[in-house]
Amino acid sequence: MEKQLIPAGYKQTEVGVIPDEWNSIQVQDVCDFIVPGRNKPLKFNGDIPWITTPDLTDCREVYFSRAGLKISKEEAKSVGSKIVPVGSVIMSCVGELGVVAIAGRNVVLNQQLHAFLPSEKINNYYLVYALKNQESYFYSMATKTALPYLNKDNCNSTPLPLPSIQEQTAIANALSDVDALIAALEKLINKKSAIKTAAMQQLLTGKKRLPPFDQLNTGYKQTDFGGIPEDWEVASLGDIGENIIGLTYSPDDVSDFGTLVLRSSNVQNNRLAFDDNVFVNMDIPERVIVREGDILICVRNGSRQLIGKCALIDKNTSGSAFGAFMSIYRSKSSNFVFFQFQSNIIQNQINEVMGATINQITNKDMAAFKILLPKDEKEQTAIANALSDMDKDLDALQQRLHKTQQIKQGMMQELLTGKTRLVKPRGAPNA
Repeated sequence: MEKQLIPAGYKQTEVGVIPDEWNSIQVQDVCDFIVPGRNKPLKFNGDIPWITTPDLTDCREVYFSRAGLKISKEEAKSVGSKIVPVGSVIMSCVGELGVVAIAGRNVVLNQQLHAFLPSEKINNYYLVYALKNQESYFYSMATKTALPYLNKDNCNSTPLPLPSIQEQTAIANALSDVDALIAALEKLINKKSAIKTAAMQQLLTGKKRLPPFDQLNTGYKQTDFGGIPEDWEVASLGDIGENIIGLTYSPDDVSDFGTLVLRSSNVQNNRLAFDDNVFVNMDIPERVIVREGDILICVRNGSRQLIGKCALIDKNTSGSAFGAFMSIYRSKSSNFVFFQFQSNIIQNQINEVMGATINQITNKDMAAFKILLPKDEKEQTAIANALSDMDKDLDALQQRLHKTQQIKQGMMQELLTGKTRLVKPRGAPNA
């Protein structure tokens, strides 16, 4: 094989091809370390946050335990734990490897985390991004057990590229700016999701009515679900539509091509997803062919949390089949009922009918579920359209977030290898 050509001004190192003036180091060359104590505290009655892996968000600062756990200096000392000072870099080294964050205040770590204490030779935010860029290395070095883990030597000997502190700071600032944009988008998505949830609570119960229905001045009547407008009703799903159980097929029917069989993995966040598809090559009954406007529902699953998750079949997916652990609910009010499935009204009924061990909704269960329904189909449509518009807004933000995350990944590959330079290389001609 031809030897890979190295561009002028670059060199081959343990961390790959990097600029000549950069160094290839191990993280222990520029950091001290704190390895957590082996014992878990017995008392959580202090003021120092006890940090675990779920408390970390990649490339962000961590200030508190999400479970509210705090210990005292005395308790930390008694179990052999050291205080990790503010500004230290924290990394997960058991299970999910390479989640990297910065201590926003003094904290104490559990046994699944490792702390790097940067010297003046390395910018702590640069260290965060450089470690994050070594995620594949961590998994290649991890001890393979039920949970992969990195020992102290694996962590401390991690190879890193090291530019000048000036260039480190420039790289860290550029990536931090993108992270700030990502954080702002996530915050906006959470805010708009909360607004949609509140809107659903109001619109799907008739507490708030859209124009022109808000001018009808009808009274309210009491039901088992509370007060609803006089021109609404409590309807059973079995009375306004039908539920259809999905296709049973064998492994021999699975093919690389054929008819797509929609399964639980094809429903993500109340949207259709196609990252994990199964196709079958067999004769398929017409009853298990989906139509535009059908509601695809997970009715049986090993995970209780997945029961009841649903998505609306669109024009492009019409003509596919659906699996035996799924069902289709079909009604002329499907667009409205789809949002009722996302509300507490149906979710609470799902929780009530599921047994202690069997995670499933039967056809009989589904037919008995009740919803609040405007008698005027135009009002049903207006509510469904309003909530659909909110979904479209959220989808656009999610796409923007995904694109920004991809841009960040590309920037990391460019900046942390020196392919793109934010600081003029030594000896470079002036512009």
